[in-house]
Amino acid sequence: MICLLQSLAVMKEHKRQRFSIIRKASEASLPCLHQNKHNSFLVKSESVVSVFESRESHVHTTHSWEFLGVDSMYQYKQLPIDVKSDMIIGVIDTGIWPESESFDDRGLGPVPKRFKGKCVPGQNFTVANCNRKVIGARYYTKGYEAEIGAPLEALGVPFFRSARDENGHGTHTASTAAGSEVSNASLFGMAAGVARGGAPTARLSIYKACWLAGCSDADLLSAIDDAIDDGVDIISVSVGGTSPTYFVDTIAIGAFHAFKKGILFSASAGNKGVSPLSLSNGAPWILTVAASTVDREFRSDVYLGNSKVLKGYALNPFKMEGYYGVINASAAAAPGVPSRNASLCQNNTLDPTLIKGKIVVCIMGSTDSGKSLKQGGARGVIFIYEFSKEKANLQFVLPATMIDENEAKVLLAYLATKKNPTAKISPTKTVLNTSPAPVVARFSSRGPNFITPDIIKPDITAPGVQILAAWPPIATGITGGRPTDYNIISGTSMSCPHVAGVAAIIKSLHPSWSPSAIKSAIITTASVLDNTQKPILSISSSDSLATPFDYGSGHINPIAAIDPGLVYEFDSTDIIQFLCSYNTTASEFFNLARKRIVCKSPSIPSYNLNYPSIGVVNMNRSIAVHRTVTYYGKGRTIYVASINKPAGVDVVVRPSKLKFSKAGEKKSFEVHFKPYKKSKESFVFGDLTWSNGIHNVRSPIGLKVLSV
Repeated sequence: MICLLQSLAVMKEHKRQRFSIIRKASEASLPCLHQNKHNSFLVKSESVVSVFESRESHVHTTHSWEFLGVDSMYQYKQLPIDVKSDMIIGVIDTGIWPESESFDDRGLGPVPKRFKGKCVPGQNFTVANCNRKVIGARYYTKGYEAEIGAPLEALGVPFFRSARDENGHGTHTASTAAGSEVSNASLFGMAAGVARGGAPTARLSIYKACWLAGCSDADLLSAIDDAIDDGVDIISVSVGGTSPTYFVDTIAIGAFHAFKKGILFSASAGNKGVSPLSLSNGAPWILTVAASTVDREFRSDVYLGNSKVLKGYALNPFKMEGYYGVINASAAAAPGVPSRNASLCQNNTLDPTLIKGKIVVCIMGSTDSGKSLKQGGARGVIFIYEFSKEKANLQFVLPATMIDENEAKVLLAYLATKKNPTAKISPTKTVLNTSPAPVVARFSSRGPNFITPDIIKPDITAPGVQILAAWPPIATGITGGRPTDYNIISGTSMSCPHVAGVAAIIKSLHPSWSPSAIKSAIITTASVLDNTQKPILSISSSDSLATPFDYGSGHINPIAAIDPGLVYEFDSTDIIQFLCSYNTTASEFFNLARKRIVCKSPSIPSYNLNYPSIGVVNMNRSIAVHRTVTYYGKGRTIYVASINKPAGVDVVVRPSKLKFSKAGEKKSFEVHFKPYKKSKESFVFGDLTWSNGIHNVRSPIGLKVLSV
């Protein structure tokens, strides 16, 4: 069990206010970190805020900024003012590789005086490893070690007991959000160009709370606590787990306190794929990020001996000088191994005498980076995988590529008709301006939000497929054993820091904006069209049109988000009233808010939280949804409502016009829904757009109609 302890700074009113969700790792008492018989005592203790079972969360595993238009925003000075360099992004992850050029501090001014963080020394990490870019670095081990019941050293895996990153995940996410510009960056020549973060002049404060791809609740809480206290503006967390409620969810609780302190909290939706209800980090006060592709492919084609060329995808730096024989793995089974098992090319399933000197054709399953194939003497491998294009971030120790099932039919026909088939695998070529893009990634977790389904989740999608960013050269486990300073990986972990970088840009231009205002700006300006000007697709068993449960409001549009026109705002009081509508208990509220909450009677309907999307999960006949917008523009203007009606529902907006005379002015309206057809236990979607001829403020709508 873990306990959330009130800090002395909170209990003493004359001290600076501080939401300490758990004591600092150095202060945490072991009874709070271990499961033990003293939990009932802890619950009764006055210093204990909450007690719940500690779970382990997992990390969700640069042309992207050009694709988003951010490069041109800087290049052509489309920003109204120069982006300030005092925005601070807190990244909670696996640490950082400080020597990377992406964390060079050239051109940056002094560390912002408001920053209260520390550069904590440790193994192979000194105070000198921090600079004006990486202005803070901390690490947390007590929670993880308490959960495994031993020091980290007992696991026998190399690591640094410091903020230094041995994994790579944290270095990658930090540089994606706020990496400095680096010329001639690439992965062995692939994705070559200028690498940079979304907010390259922002500062980074690093919190290493994840070890060996796992993160203890206690360590995450300590890291969030410190990030809040240190004075960061944005928190980026590419971590998530499964919780039945927000009130025992480490990230949700920590994010709530960050929200109260005016800190936007960006978190990854998860990598559990196309199954409904699979996303994590779905609390309304978190900006939940899905993942999608960019207009770039990594092509590693297969040239057959009959002059046909098969389209392949891979990160393959190897150049084959000539053609080699090709054998289907199912025809190369080791003695006693069924051919079906051999087709997966797993360790000890193939006969080395049959694969030596040849290219082996395998069905994509679990792999060992091709080590066993190379040890058996194979010269290359062709994997057959339905979603080869999306999976092309895998790296192998020998020439390798992936082809889809259509290309595989051509290959297998060639093997069946040619006595001595041959082939050559080409090294990867980076292909730009591909279409359609974006497409929602197959691995990206989907909604609806199973805890509070009236809130459409995820909120937004951003680039998360095959993203190039900084990497520790010692982290060779997924690079085919080859050291590299930059790596290409995929996941909602990669899309999350893209959104954090955009949020930092918005915050720098609108420093007084609340987290909900920044969130609204991002959500209501998103695009639902790809680069062919057609609706964004969702990768599944068969590509289909994406819905808000795939991508939220759509694909992030940074240029539009800095000037959204109207925003929907809500605060922590609104959140409390929203949770009251879900019959939240006093003890649950105490876990979340650390104080006694009294709900209004009757409670406000959950669908009336002033969220920038509109969701109603249990619609029985007609209802009216209430919203309020705040005008952020210059001079007088009139916004007119337009509706894309969900199937089977009539919609009327009252009033249908909103007149504004000055910035900061608020106007309320109601959206009246009158269903005439049940939605058969599924959701129907539409959208509401307010437009003044310049700005289009769009809110997705998701309704589940139970009765008419």
